[in-house]
Amino acid sequence: MFKGHCFPKAIILQAVYFKLRFSLSYRYVEELLSIRGSKVNHANIKRWVFKFTPLVEQQFRRRKKLVGKRWRLDETNIKVKGEWRYLHRAVDKEVNTVDFLLTKKRQRISAQKFLIKAIENNGLPNKFGINF
Repeated sequence: MFKGHCFPKAIILQAVYFKLRFSLSYRYVEELLSIRGSKVNHANIKRWVFKFTPLVEQQFRRRKKLVGKRWRLDETNIKVKGEWRYLHRAVDKEVNTVDFLLTKKRQRISAQKFLIKAIENNGLPNKFGINF
C-alpha cells in the first residue's frame, strides 16, 4: 500500500496521525514535519489523509477494547473552543467508550445514524428492531 511513495511509511503515518488525532490544518502538519526534518508539501499530506484514513481506522477498530453487551447512549452539551457543541456518546457498564459523535446542531437524523453505526460496529444484535 505504501509502495511507490517518495516518503517512508513512518513519515506518512505520522502525518496522518497528526491530522486525525489533533485536528490540525495541513499547513500545521507540514510545519511539524519540517521541524522533524521532513520537507513535505501540505497537498501531499492531504492526499495521504484521504488515502490512508480508512487503513488507520481499520487498524484502530481492530485494537479497540472490547465492549460489553450492554451499553447506554448519552447526550450532553460541551464547550469546544468557546462554542457549544452536542456530544453523543455510547458507553458500556465499565465506562469504555463504544463510539461518540460531536455536532454543531442538535439533529435527530445525525443521532439516529450514529446509533445505527454504533450498533453495527460493535456486532450487537438489533433486538429492538430499530430501522430508520
